[in-house]
Amino acid sequence: MTAIRGWVVRVRAGAGTAAGALCAALLLLTALTGCGTAPERPATKNGDTAPLAGRSTTPSLPVPRGRGSRLPSDFNGDGHRDLVLNDLVKSPTDSHGDDAGIGIVYGTETGTGSATSAARALEPAVRQLLTPRTHGAEVQGVLPAAFDAEASCDLDKDGYTDLIVATDPPYDGIGRPPVPLQLLFGSPTGITGKAVVLRIPEKARYGNDWPDHPVCGDFDGDGSTDLAVTASAGRVSFLRGPFSRTGAPRTAAAPVAGGGPALAAPAGAADTDGDGTDDLVVLPRTRTPGAGAKGKLLLGGPGGPGRPGGPYTFDAVTAPPAPVLPAGETKPVTDVLVHADFDGDERPDTVTRTHRGERADVIALYAATKNPAGARPLITFSTSLFLP
Repeated sequence: MTAIRGWVVRVRAGAGTAAGALCAALLLLTALTGCGTAPERPATKNGDTAPLAGRSTTPSLPVPRGRGSRLPSDFNGDGHRDLVLNDLVKSPTDSHGDDAGIGIVYGTETGTGSATSAARALEPAVRQLLTPRTHGAEVQGVLPAAFDAEASCDLDKDGYTDLIVATDPPYDGIGRPPVPLQLLFGSPTGITGKAVVLRIPEKARYGNDWPDHPVCGDFDGDGSTDLAVTASAGRVSFLRGPFSRTGAPRTAAAPVAGGGPALAAPAGAADTDGDGTDDLVVLPRTRTPGAGAKGKLLLGGPGGPGRPGGPYTFDAVTAPPAPVLPAGETKPVTDVLVHADFDGDERPDTVTRTHRGERADVIALYAATKNPAGARPLITFSTSLFLP
């Protein structure tokens, strides 16, 4: 099965603008692929259009220079939320199954969304690929093979979102394992430079479990972003921000009790009780994005998270009807990736990934709606854009 490479489709809502949206999409695709005249393609369900194969080297646009912002997941600080993608399609020639890396699609002023939010959506032409080879930090002289985005927040308080990545450092199984989390820092031009290993002081560790499930938040209410990660025996390592560019927290204390196998940030407002400090959700297992789950709150305070806060429930996010993938031997699977505001209307939008194996996929951004069953994507694209 051959992956569709480099296609991007944009659709604007409203019957009156359908023809214009299709023309705009074709013109943009022509500009991106360098082709002469874009061939016709049939319409499909949900107002989307059938994928169009692009050239294997679809040009990309530079990341716009930002001035800093407080918006979540804004790596270049230009005031538009960016999208992080862990699962990218692989080339048919990839026989080793190596980690394809992390893809970032930037939101820009020229990104195309709905008719009412045309200046606040994702622009797949403005993208960045982060790989272990180009961005990972060596541990004991070894580059990581695994590279997965875990969380994003402004750790060093400079106005640019930073990325926390999970890796697989060498470990012989004896004693306390190394810290597998690495930090990549944002800048006016997005993520730059090599990662640094997150420094967790020995006094902030407990047992021999791998530090995992990083959650960002201002857990002590001092205005800086902190990190919470899991430790053994239901403990939580609390690392106070801001963090240095070497990966070190400002301070750290002994792990606190009340944690569990997995941690997550509350959906919506992170300060669930309105006391000025962010809270944590403790879960019995890793939560799948968009899925319902039940856990318990660990409330923040001047000393960080540590006070029991009662039960907490994540509501499931209803996935809109998936865009069509090219015909194949297996049935496509649709996953909800993110439920957050991308178009600037302060309502949570939904990003999904529909995929068939590791060779074909489509990412779709849907505006917030009370009727997900009838939603049409603002934009669709394939992660094959990240293929070299």
